[in-house]
Amino acid sequence: MKNNIYRITLLGVTATLMQSCFVAKDYKRPELQTENLYRNEVMSTDTTALANVSWDKIFTDPLLQGYIKKGLENNLDIRIAIQNIAAAQATMKQGKAGYFPTLSAGADWTHQELSKNSQFGALLQDRSTDQYQLTGSLSWEADIWGKIRSNKRAANASYLQTTAVNQAIKTQLITDIASTYYQLLSVDAQIKVAEETLINRNKSIETILALKKAGNVTEVGVKQTEAQKYATEIIIADLKNSIIILENTMSVLLGEASNKIERSTFETQNMQPSITLGVPANLLRNRPDVIAAEYNLINNFEMTNVAQSGFYPTLKITATGGLQSIDLKEWFSANSIFANVVTGLTQPIFNQRQIKTRFEIAKANQEKAYIQFEQSLLTAGKEVSNALAQYNNETFKLTVRKKQVDALNKATDYSDELLTYGLANYLEVLTSKNDALNAKLSLVDNKFQQYKAIIQLYRALGGGWH
Repeated sequence: MKNNIYRITLLGVTATLMQSCFVAKDYKRPELQTENLYRNEVMSTDTTALANVSWDKIFTDPLLQGYIKKGLENNLDIRIAIQNIAAAQATMKQGKAGYFPTLSAGADWTHQELSKNSQFGALLQDRSTDQYQLTGSLSWEADIWGKIRSNKRAANASYLQTTAVNQAIKTQLITDIASTYYQLLSVDAQIKVAEETLINRNKSIETILALKKAGNVTEVGVKQTEAQKYATEIIIADLKNSIIILENTMSVLLGEASNKIERSTFETQNMQPSITLGVPANLLRNRPDVIAAEYNLINNFEMTNVAQSGFYPTLKITATGGLQSIDLKEWFSANSIFANVVTGLTQPIFNQRQIKTRFEIAKANQEKAYIQFEQSLLTAGKEVSNALAQYNNETFKLTVRKKQVDALNKATDYSDELLTYGLANYLEVLTSKNDALNAKLSLVDNKFQQYKAIIQLYRALGGGWH
């Protein structure tokens, strides 16, 4: 017994020492070009970025903040992501347990009836036997080539990837809720503009009827003015329908049934954060989708290590022992004790190319994961460039649009006055009023588009989940 214990101990120590002979490689982040991810005209060397600002400092409306908090708690995509994290965490725990031996226990009773015509049954008078057995089995594989270590690292990377995906979902949810909320406010403002215009259109009809009675315009002018009023009513109806659709969208984002959404007014909003991009390399640690892509690369890198270890021999130690007796009364006596130990190296030689195929697939998956990682970084740079270009464009358009609205408002006032004195025709009046309405609606939309560009830039830089 002492010799057996000595041999087992020696094998265990030898296997432990052999674990230093890892062929598994350590992951190193590939060299990626991050200097030119943004377009030259939007390049920034700031060390801080908009992404480092907490979302509640960007979106200061108390109602909106409440909706974002509710969405983070109740949104169905978030809840699904949490379950994905729980599943990945279970897999990670299993990966950590790979170093431990497996231990199982069993108890069984075997009853055997030999045939009278069999080789032994013909010789034995009592051909019936019973055997009672209580066993324990222990098996342990030495991590000589780092397969278990790589499996552990792969499971950990998979867990962290799932966590990063959850963060990406949170970022997207926050920006979706904010964008939908501001769009609701902008449509409210457009409805207000259209309803004020409708009041003026009704007054225009009264004016045009008086001018017709005075012989200054014809019935055509009256009908054209009425048609302009009806067109405004259609605009209001479409805008109110948009409100319902946007409220339904917001309700789904909040994880609840469609209902009305309480909100403030567009005029009270003032979302003008300091627009700083930070250095492009920050996207590697700020963008959760880029982070997830790198963890996917790490996972596939480690799985390549696992596949490569299949080419090398494995060392396993298996021990079985327990109590075995054909007499129930003697089952737990010292004479019923049995034990056996099996240890050895297994070297694969020919197995229908399965090991090589697994390795080639793992290498292809690793290369694909690298390309996806690189692609995620390029996509991030493109989204930052697009969002900033959109913000700059909408900011410029807002300045010009305000001048356009002011000019068209004056043109409308002048045309009404000229029509009264017969110095302008009704078509000129209708045209100036239509242009003024469209310009006012566009002004509200420009403001929303500017806010939306800020939101998109915030998301593109990786803000919202820190």
